Amino acid sequence: MELLTIGAFARATHLTPKALRLYDQLGLLPPAAVDPESGYRLYDPEQLPLARLVAQLRRLGMPLAEIRTVCGLEPVAAAEAITAYWQQVTADTAARARLAGLLVEHLSGRGTTVSQANSTLSVRYAAGCDTGIVRDSNEDAAYAGERLLAVADGMRGPGGAAASTAAIDALKALELADVPAADLLSMLAGAVADVDRTVRALATDDCQPVTTLTALLRSGSRVALVHVGDTRAYLLRGGELSLLTQDHTWVQTQVDHGRLDRDEAAVHPERALLVRALGGGRQVEADLALRTVLPGDRYLLCSDGLSAVVGRAELGSVLSAAADPEVAVRDLIDLARAAGAPDNIACVVAELVAG
Repeated sequence: MELLTIGAFARATHLTPKALRLYDQLGLLPPAAVDPESGYRLYDPEQLPLARLVAQLRRLGMPLAEIRTVCGLEPVAAAEAITAYWQQVTADTAARARLAGLLVEHLSGRGTTVSQANSTLSVRYAAGCDTGIVRDSNEDAAYAGERLLAVADGMRGPGGAAASTAAIDALKALELADVPAADLLSMLAGAVADVDRTVRALATDDCQPVTTLTALLRSGSRVALVHVGDTRAYLLRGGELSLLTQDHTWVQTQVDHGRLDRDEAAVHPERALLVRALGGGRQVEADLALRTVLPGDRYLLCSDGLSAVVGRAELGSVLSAAADPEVAVRDLIDLARAAGAPDNIACVVAELVAG
C-alpha cells in the first residue's frame, strides 16, 4: 500500500502538518517511514483511524498525556476513559458557572443589600474535637479564627488524620489575606485546588488518604462557603436552624433521585460512603456559595460524628441556649457522647457580633 505524504495525511485527518510533527516528537503518532534523502515523514493509510481519533480528542480539549493513554486502550476501555473525562469536564464547567454566577450577582449588586454598620461585625468563636466513645484514634480536625472557620474529617485508617490536618493547615494562610468580599470565592476555589494537591501528595503505595472539608471565610459582612464531602455547615438565624450544605454521599444521591427517603437514608449501611472528597477521584469538585452575615448569626460547622447522632432540633436548641460559642461546643460534644459517639466529633461554633 502506497504511503501518504505528511501533507496528504494532514488533509485526510484534518490535522495540520505542524501538529503531526509534534505528535511524532511526543511518540503519540509517529510516521510509518521517513524519507532518508528529504527527511519527509510518510504515513500508512492504516494510521488514519488513530489520527482521526487523536484529532477528535483534541477538539474535546483532552490533554495530550491523556490522549496517549486513551489511544493505548482497547475500544471499550477507551470509551469508558472518554466518558470519565467528559464527566469531569462537565462537572468543572458547572462549578465554574456557579462561581461566575455568584460573582456576577455580587458585583452587580443583585445580592442582599448590606448596611454600612454590618461592615464592623466581629466574631466570637470556639472549636473542639473529641475521639468519641468507640474509636481509638481521631481523624477529625477543626479550626476557628477571626476570619476562617473549618472542619475536616479524614478517612478512617492510615493517613486519615494527616489528610484532615493538612487540609485545614493549607487553608490557614487565608486568615492572613485581607481581601475584598468580591475575591472571597475565587480565593477559596483556588485554595481548595491547592488543598486537594496537598492531600494527594500524602499518598503512598499502600494508602491514598482522603478527607472531607467544610470551611467559611469572612470579609466584613460577607462570608464564602466551600464544601466537599459530608461535613456540614448550619446557620442559626432568628431562632431557625438552616442546613447550608448538602452531603456528597451515595445515599444522598439516592434520596435526590427518589430511590430512598430520608428515614431509610439515615439508617442505610452505606450512609457514610462518599462520592466526593479531597484527595480522591480524578479532580476535586467543591460546592461554593457567598452569603451575607447579620449580627446575631450563629454558625455551626461539624463532622458527621455530631450530625449523624444528634438531630437538627437538638442542634438548634443548644445553639440557641448556649451563652457563648465555647459553651455551645462543649454541650454539642456532650450530646454526641450521650448518643453513643460511634465516630470522632469535630465542631466549630461562631457568633457574629455588631461593633
